[in-house]
Amino acid sequence: MRKLIAANWKMNGSLAANQALLDALRTGLGSEAPACTVALCVPAPYLAQAQGLLSGSAMQLGAQDVSAHEAGAYTGEVSAAMLVDFAVRYCIVGHSERRQCHGETDAMVAAKAARLLAAGLVPIVCVGETLAQREAGQTEAVVRAQLGAVIAALGARTSEIAVAYEPVWAIGTGRTATPEQARAVHAALHEQLQRAGAAGVPVLYGGSMNAQNVRELLAQPGIDGGLIGGASLKAADFLQIISAASVN
Repeated sequence: MRKLIAANWKMNGSLAANQALLDALRTGLGSEAPACTVALCVPAPYLAQAQGLLSGSAMQLGAQDVSAHEAGAYTGEVSAAMLVDFAVRYCIVGHSERRQCHGETDAMVAAKAARLLAAGLVPIVCVGETLAQREAGQTEAVVRAQLGAVIAALGARTSEIAVAYEPVWAIGTGRTATPEQARAVHAALHEQLQRAGAAGVPVLYGGSMNAQNVRELLAQPGIDGGLIGGASLKAADFLQIISAASVN
């Protein structure tokens, strides 16, 4: 399976910083497309800038969230149709920060994924447990429930998504699940997807993957790429991650 490396800039960036970062990435990648798929999920205000800067490159544009509604009186929301206007290909839904800070439920995440698919976009569905849930032995039950809500809503179209396992306790903390911990959860998610008729769905790892640990993590069976946070804001680090994903 071709690896997928998706950058999540979170609420970072500026016109000048974005220009410098994308120029450095394009220069670092050169004229040949990498042997993995690369997507950059940028804040909504920078979609137009990123669309222009990525034109003609092998990198694809992604967004960080989408409304569960098609259109209407939802001030501040961004619709899937709006993302299509900017040639967005991927969109993150259900990130733990959205679940925790904005109260997004499994049902809401599933509705957003369905809205993206209806618009022809690829949802990157995030699942993951908190530290308390891991210590209570609930990791597998939590991620299966989160993914199960999406499978129930999408049915046969589940095969068109990507999944990102992001242990909440490892996001932005510098802590990373051990390769064994990550492999076990990825195996459970792949098994659940296979039972849903979606065996080809990539499952990414999204808990502080960086230039130092990427090769060991991607060497694990069932880890099909990464959802990269802080390291995606540093051109040299992100290029190393892309390079590692191109050979594993």
